[in-house]
Amino acid sequence: MKKILSFDIGGTKIAYAVINDKGEFFTKVSKQSTPKTAEGIAALLRETISKYEQEIDGVAISTAGAVNNANTGIINNPGNLPEGYGQTDFQGLSSKPVFVENDANSAGWAEYVLGAAKGMRNTVVLTLGTGVGAGIIIDGCLLKGKSGGAGEMHFKIDCQHRMCTCGLEDCLEAYVSGNGLAAEARISFADKNATSYDVIEGLKNNNPAAREAFDRWQGHLLDGLIAVGNLFDPEIVVLSGSLAQFVEYEKLEKIANERILTEPFKLREAVFKNDAGMLGAAMLMFHKNNTLK
Repeated sequence: MKKILSFDIGGTKIAYAVINDKGEFFTKVSKQSTPKTAEGIAALLRETISKYEQEIDGVAISTAGAVNNANTGIINNPGNLPEGYGQTDFQGLSSKPVFVENDANSAGWAEYVLGAAKGMRNTVVLTLGTGVGAGIIIDGCLLKGKSGGAGEMHFKIDCQHRMCTCGLEDCLEAYVSGNGLAAEARISFADKNATSYDVIEGLKNNNPAAREAFDRWQGHLLDGLIAVGNLFDPEIVVLSGSLAQFVEYEKLEKIANERILTEPFKLREAVFKNDAGMLGAAMLMFHKNNTLK
């Protein structure tokens, strides 16, 4: 049985576990706070890998940031990780093969091979968190683009001049991320300090302002789903991330399928939660690396 030590590297934590070629977790998931420097992250990875190196067949890394098509490193430095992280020599971290993939792509692959989209060859997985990411599988292949940066959800959906984290205005991420929900909260509550948490709590208490904010946010999500449906003609769109649990799936699926120009798609919540990146990166490494098959 082949085993991979798989990491999920985010701005606040680094999680890792050993996963076998059936997608089973061979160890419990361990978590540590993300070091504040690129050198610190590399040191943590090297130290952890050294503990498992003799019993594993490879190392998989799910990370923020666009990853090159060779799956060896990052194209640019993610905004939520220290300066210099993008230049990390991932291949030098271990004597075993090291495989790197974007976290949204990894989560998308996990849902495709083992989760909500299992058996569906045309799948889009949207992660709705602080930002918005996408893992797109077309005809059973992960869509990467010419440089590895495909799947960025930074297309314009509105004209309110709302700034996005990418530096452009009115991107999908600016409206359907956690930051987007917070922006709606500030409008509906007429409070510059209102947050997405106020909306969620307000929904539980039937607060009209919270309902108004959430409905606008969900309306923007609907616009995004229609765009994704028309662009990629998927069999299924899967929503993951911290906000996915609050979506009204049947309602949005019905309306989106009435408005798209392609064939209807299913809309489902992701099966895998915080472990999706680790699992997907490991399963992608097994899929792509012939020596592990």
